[in-house]
Amino acid sequence: MLDRVVKIKRCAAVVKGGRRFSFAAMVVVGDGNGKVGWGYGKANEVPPSVQKATKQASRSLIDVPLVEGSIPHQVWGQYGAAKVILIPAGAGTGIIAGQAVRAVCEATGIHDILTKSYGTNNPVTLVKATVDALSKLRTAEQVAALRGLEVEELTA
Repeated sequence: MLDRVVKIKRCAAVVKGGRRFSFAAMVVVGDGNGKVGWGYGKANEVPPSVQKATKQASRSLIDVPLVEGSIPHQVWGQYGAAKVILIPAGAGTGIIAGQAVRAVCEATGIHDILTKSYGTNNPVTLVKATVDALSKLRTAEQVAALRGLEVEELTA
């Protein structure tokens, strides 16, 4: 399993003796072969917060259909003020994405993709919007089965 720490946030609570810090970690976990999940963990130290986030992420894995190292079709994802568009790309393009979206794509096993984010640039909401977009992906076979049709092969 691949795990990427996307963001570590520090929060300060002012108490009688000074400031007490706590930490929150956003982690993306994937198998590099079409499974991805995200987790958010909070603790008084950084390592336990990362462990909690990783544990939560491994429980929330979703399946993502991949076609030759890319995605089957263009898709939009949204979470809060974050909007992400994912566009399939040809072989050799690479992952054209910002840090948060790139982490999700790498963990999923996507090698070639074009992305653009709109709205907020908060990494936590961008990760959630990207996973939302990936969860909406369907292969041609899945769509044909839902419609009760046959998939016709394209001849060049």
